[in-house]
Amino acid sequence: MPDDPVLSETDRQKLDSSPDDAFYDQPRFVQHVDEGFRERLTELYCDHLADGDRVLDAMSSWVSHLPDDREFARVVGHGLNEAELAANPRLDEYVVQNLNVDQRLPFDDASFDAVLCAVSVQYLQYPTAVFREFHRVLAPDGVLVVSFSNRTFHTKAVRAWRERSMDDRAALVRRYCETAGFERVETVRDPRNSVLPGLGGDPFYAVVAHRD
Repeated sequence: MPDDPVLSETDRQKLDSSPDDAFYDQPRFVQHVDEGFRERLTELYCDHLADGDRVLDAMSSWVSHLPDDREFARVVGHGLNEAELAANPRLDEYVVQNLNVDQRLPFDDASFDAVLCAVSVQYLQYPTAVFREFHRVLAPDGVLVVSFSNRTFHTKAVRAWRERSMDDRAALVRRYCETAGFERVETVRDPRNSVLPGLGGDPFYAVVAHRD
Protein backbone atom coordinates (compact mmCIF):
# COMPACT_ATOMS: atom_id res chain seq x y z
CA MET A 1 0.00 0.00 0.00
CA PRO A 2 1.19 3.56 -0.65
CA ASP A 3 2.40 5.91 2.05
CA ASP A 4 0.02 8.80 2.63
CA PRO A 5 1.47 12.24 3.44
CA VAL A 6 -1.71 13.29 5.27
CA LEU A 7 -2.81 10.19 7.20
CA SER A 8 -0.51 8.12 9.37
CA GLU A 9 -0.94 4.39 9.85
CA THR A 10 -2.77 5.15 13.10
CA ASP A 11 -5.01 7.69 11.35
CA ARG A 12 -6.03 5.05 8.80
CA GLN A 13 -7.22 2.52 11.36
CA LYS A 14 -10.85 1.36 11.36
CA LEU A 15 -12.76 -0.24 14.21
CA ASP A 16 -13.83 -2.94 11.78
CA SER A 17 -10.75 -4.10 9.88
CA SER A 18 -12.57 -6.79 7.89
CA PRO A 19 -12.52 -6.41 4.08
CA ASP A 20 -14.67 -3.55 2.84
CA ASP A 21 -15.89 -5.73 -0.02
CA ALA A 22 -17.60 -8.04 2.48
CA PHE A 23 -19.13 -5.16 4.45
CA TYR A 24 -20.70 -3.69 1.31
CA ASP A 25 -21.63 -7.03 -0.23
CA GLN A 26 -25.33 -6.59 0.53
CA PRO A 27 -27.08 -3.64 -1.17
CA ARG A 28 -28.53 -0.89 1.02
CA PHE A 29 -31.35 0.83 -0.83
CA VAL A 30 -31.73 3.58 1.76
CA GLN A 31 -30.97 7.29 1.93
CA HIS A 32 -27.85 7.96 3.99
CA VAL A 33 -28.62 11.66 4.59
CA ASP A 34 -31.85 13.57 5.07
CA GLU A 35 -33.92 15.43 2.50
CA GLY A 36 -32.47 18.83 3.38
CA PHE A 37 -28.93 17.60 2.77
CA ARG A 38 -29.91 15.96 -0.51
CA GLU A 39 -31.61 19.09 -1.81
CA ARG A 40 -28.64 21.26 -0.85
CA LEU A 41 -26.27 18.87 -2.60
CA THR A 42 -28.30 18.97 -5.81
CA GLU A 43 -28.25 22.78 -5.64
CA LEU A 44 -24.47 22.72 -5.30
CA TYR A 45 -24.21 20.42 -8.30
CA CYS A 46 -26.37 22.87 -10.26
CA ASP A 47 -23.85 25.59 -9.45
CA HIS A 48 -20.89 23.61 -10.80
CA LEU A 49 -22.17 21.23 -13.49
CA ALA A 50 -23.18 22.14 -17.03
CA ASP A 51 -24.93 20.46 -19.92
CA GLY A 52 -22.53 18.23 -21.81
CA ASP A 53 -20.25 17.57 -18.84
CA ARG A 54 -18.63 14.18 -18.38
CA VAL A 55 -19.23 13.18 -14.76
CA LEU A 56 -17.61 10.59 -12.51
CA ASP A 57 -19.73 9.76 -9.46
CA ALA A 58 -17.07 8.20 -7.25
CA MET A 59 -17.94 5.90 -4.35
CA SER A 60 -21.52 5.99 -5.60
CA SER A 61 -24.67 4.01 -4.83
CA TRP A 62 -28.23 3.74 -6.18
CA VAL A 63 -28.70 7.54 -6.17
CA SER A 64 -26.46 10.33 -7.47
CA HIS A 65 -28.37 13.51 -6.47
CA LEU A 66 -27.73 15.04 -9.90
CA PRO A 67 -30.02 17.85 -11.09
CA ASP A 68 -32.81 16.73 -13.40
CA ASP A 69 -32.44 19.75 -15.68
CA ARG A 70 -28.92 18.89 -16.88
CA GLU A 71 -28.09 16.76 -19.91
CA PHE A 72 -24.70 15.19 -19.32
CA ALA A 73 -22.57 13.67 -22.03
CA ARG A 74 -21.58 10.76 -19.80
CA VAL A 75 -22.15 9.75 -16.19
CA VAL A 76 -19.95 6.96 -14.84
CA GLY A 77 -20.59 5.45 -11.44
CA HIS A 78 -17.93 3.93 -9.24
CA GLY A 79 -18.55 1.99 -6.06
CA LEU A 80 -18.43 -1.26 -4.14
CA ASN A 81 -21.91 -2.71 -4.59
CA GLU A 82 -22.88 -3.71 -8.11
CA ALA A 83 -26.60 -4.09 -7.36
CA GLU A 84 -26.78 -0.50 -6.11
CA LEU A 85 -24.88 0.85 -9.10
CA ALA A 86 -27.02 -1.13 -11.54
CA ALA A 87 -30.17 0.36 -9.97
CA ASN A 88 -28.94 3.98 -10.32
CA PRO A 89 -30.95 5.53 -13.21
CA ARG A 90 -28.48 8.38 -13.76
CA LEU A 91 -25.52 6.18 -14.61
CA ASP A 92 -24.59 5.37 -18.20
CA GLU A 93 -22.02 2.86 -17.00
CA TYR A 94 -20.30 1.84 -13.80
CA VAL A 95 -17.25 0.10 -12.35
CA VAL A 96 -16.91 -1.83 -9.09
CA GLN A 97 -13.65 -1.11 -7.27
CA ASN A 98 -12.32 -1.00 -3.71
CA LEU A 99 -10.21 2.14 -3.44
CA ASN A 100 -8.66 0.97 -0.17
CA VAL A 101 -7.10 -1.92 -2.09
CA ASP A 102 -6.45 -0.33 -5.51
CA GLN A 103 -6.31 3.44 -5.79
CA ARG A 104 -5.71 3.56 -9.55
CA LEU A 105 -8.90 4.56 -11.39
CA PRO A 106 -9.54 2.70 -14.67
CA PHE A 107 -9.95 5.87 -16.73
CA ASP A 108 -7.73 7.86 -19.08
CA ASP A 109 -6.25 11.22 -18.17
CA ALA A 110 -8.66 14.16 -18.49
CA SER A 111 -11.67 11.86 -19.00
CA PHE A 112 -14.12 13.93 -16.92
CA ASP A 113 -15.23 17.49 -16.34
CA ALA A 114 -16.48 16.78 -12.83
CA VAL A 115 -15.73 14.24 -10.12
CA LEU A 116 -18.28 13.89 -7.33
CA CYS A 117 -17.87 12.06 -4.04
CA ALA A 118 -20.92 12.15 -1.77
CA VAL A 119 -20.89 11.09 1.89
CA SER A 120 -18.11 8.54 1.40
CA VAL A 121 -14.76 10.29 1.82
CA GLN A 122 -14.55 9.19 5.48
CA TYR A 123 -13.86 5.59 4.45
CA LEU A 124 -10.70 6.28 2.42
CA GLN A 125 -7.53 4.93 4.02
CA TYR A 126 -5.21 6.33 1.33
CA PRO A 127 -6.98 9.56 0.42
CA THR A 128 -4.05 11.39 -1.13
CA ALA A 129 -3.49 8.65 -3.70
CA VAL A 130 -7.20 8.62 -4.51
CA PHE A 131 -7.43 12.41 -4.77
CA ARG A 132 -4.40 12.43 -7.07
CA GLU A 133 -6.37 10.04 -9.26
CA PHE A 134 -9.36 12.40 -9.14
CA HIS A 135 -6.99 15.15 -10.26
CA ARG A 136 -5.54 12.99 -13.06
CA VAL A 137 -8.88 11.99 -14.59
CA LEU A 138 -10.20 15.56 -14.52
CA ALA A 139 -9.81 17.77 -17.57
CA PRO A 140 -8.29 21.26 -17.13
CA ASP A 141 -10.82 23.52 -15.39
CA GLY A 142 -12.54 20.40 -14.05
CA VAL A 143 -14.19 20.45 -10.63
CA LEU A 144 -14.18 18.08 -7.67
CA VAL A 145 -17.11 18.19 -5.23
CA VAL A 146 -16.72 16.20 -1.99
CA SER A 147 -19.74 16.32 0.33
CA PHE A 148 -20.23 14.88 3.80
CA SER A 149 -22.28 15.09 6.97
CA ASN A 150 -22.07 13.64 10.47
CA ARG A 151 -23.67 10.34 9.49
CA THR A 152 -21.37 7.43 8.78
CA PHE A 153 -20.82 3.72 9.23
CA HIS A 154 -18.81 4.41 12.35
CA THR A 155 -16.86 1.15 12.36
CA LYS A 156 -15.72 1.70 8.77
CA ALA A 157 -14.67 5.34 9.04
CA VAL A 158 -10.96 5.96 9.53
CA ARG A 159 -9.76 7.08 12.94
CA ALA A 160 -8.74 10.52 11.66
CA TRP A 161 -12.38 11.10 10.74
CA ARG A 162 -13.95 9.64 13.87
CA GLU A 163 -11.90 11.84 16.19
CA ARG A 164 -12.50 15.17 14.41
CA SER A 165 -15.25 17.77 14.59
CA MET A 166 -17.17 18.67 11.44
CA ASP A 167 -15.07 21.79 10.81
CA ASP A 168 -11.88 19.78 11.35
CA ARG A 169 -13.14 17.15 8.91
CA ALA A 170 -13.63 19.89 6.33
CA ALA A 171 -10.06 21.05 6.95
CA LEU A 172 -8.88 17.46 6.51
CA VAL A 173 -10.62 17.14 3.14
CA ARG A 174 -9.09 20.45 2.07
CA ARG A 175 -5.68 18.99 2.88
CA TYR A 176 -6.46 15.96 0.73
CA CYS A 177 -7.28 18.29 -2.15
CA GLU A 178 -4.31 20.60 -1.73
CA THR A 179 -1.81 17.77 -1.29
CA ALA A 180 -3.15 16.15 -4.46
CA GLY A 181 -2.53 19.32 -6.48
CA PHE A 182 -5.97 20.95 -6.58
CA GLU A 183 -6.31 24.72 -6.58
CA ARG A 184 -9.11 27.14 -5.68
CA VAL A 185 -10.25 24.95 -2.81
CA GLU A 186 -13.28 26.21 -0.88
CA THR A 187 -15.52 24.89 1.88
CA VAL A 188 -19.30 25.12 1.69
CA ARG A 189 -21.15 24.55 4.96
CA ASP A 190 -24.64 24.73 6.39
CA PRO A 191 -24.29 23.29 9.89
CA ARG A 192 -28.04 22.94 10.56
CA ASN A 193 -29.48 22.44 7.10
CA SER A 194 -33.08 21.18 7.13
CA VAL A 195 -36.22 21.32 5.00
CA LEU A 196 -38.28 21.41 8.23
CA PRO A 197 -38.33 24.94 9.70
CA GLY A 198 -37.13 25.10 13.26
CA LEU A 199 -35.60 21.64 13.25
CA GLY A 200 -31.94 20.85 12.87
CA GLY A 201 -31.22 18.48 10.01
CA ASP A 202 -28.09 16.73 8.87
CA PRO A 203 -25.27 19.31 8.72
CA PHE A 204 -24.22 19.98 5.15
CA TYR A 205 -20.53 20.26 4.34
CA ALA A 206 -18.76 20.16 1.01
CA VAL A 207 -15.29 20.91 -0.28
CA VAL A 208 -15.12 22.17 -3.87
CA ALA A 209 -11.77 22.13 -5.66
CA HIS A 210 -10.62 22.85 -9.20
CA ARG A 211 -7.98 21.47 -11.53
CA ASP A 212 -6.50 24.60 -13.09
